[in-house]
Amino acid sequence: MKQRIIPGLIAAVVLMVSPLSRADTLYLTSLEWPPYSGEDLPSQGASIAVAKAAFDAMGHELVVEFYPWSRAVALATNNDKYAGYFPEYYYESDEFLFSDPMGQGPLGFVENVDNPIEWNSLDDLTDETIGVVQDYVNTEELDRMIADGDINASAVTSDSQNVLKVAGGRIDMAVIDSNVLGYLLENDPKVDMAIGKVQMNDKLLVEKDLYIAFKNNANGQQWRDIFNEGLTQIDIDAIMAEHM
Repeated sequence: MKQRIIPGLIAAVVLMVSPLSRADTLYLTSLEWPPYSGEDLPSQGASIAVAKAAFDAMGHELVVEFYPWSRAVALATNNDKYAGYFPEYYYESDEFLFSDPMGQGPLGFVENVDNPIEWNSLDDLTDETIGVVQDYVNTEELDRMIADGDINASAVTSDSQNVLKVAGGRIDMAVIDSNVLGYLLENDPKVDMAIGKVQMNDKLLVEKDLYIAFKNNANGQQWRDIFNEGLTQIDIDAIMAEHM
């Protein structure tokens, strides 16, 4: 004799097996890093517009909360409210799972217009003082050379501080995304004195892919998989271009 299957029971079992239902809300941390992310930017920035579109395509809502970078990473690591943080460059990690790429950014050096620097490899920069932002991932080679003491690095807490230090001749160059430099010079009054005094170095370090770093647990893996599927449903390049 066939047994009757109760629809309500099926729904209950599905919910038990799949803890993430449609229309769930996800919380991530981010930082003020215009034009990619910023609380007061249109759509909160290019990277956040991409992320929200991808989650929306999958029926979920993304809420982004903004903090200084080091705190954003710490909260994503230690606070159960947050499933991760972004935008981030890829690095080897046991704590985080990285999404598929959600856009790119041109990473290079800002330099003083009166002191342009020619280089072919990072070995050519061992006599320079290079500004970095505390806890930012740069490139694997550069970060290794800084850690080993082969490159003299000066750390600050924001890109704008580095731009001002380069403009004032206190450091030779600083790592920065060229889109970030362009935005700061056009929109941030704090760096007005640097206008006409700094420029991007002719040679880029790399075109860096951008990611969401999800917690390395079952919940983070589910959200990563949902996000990756959502990315296939949207036009990443068009959304990025619209917000640059």
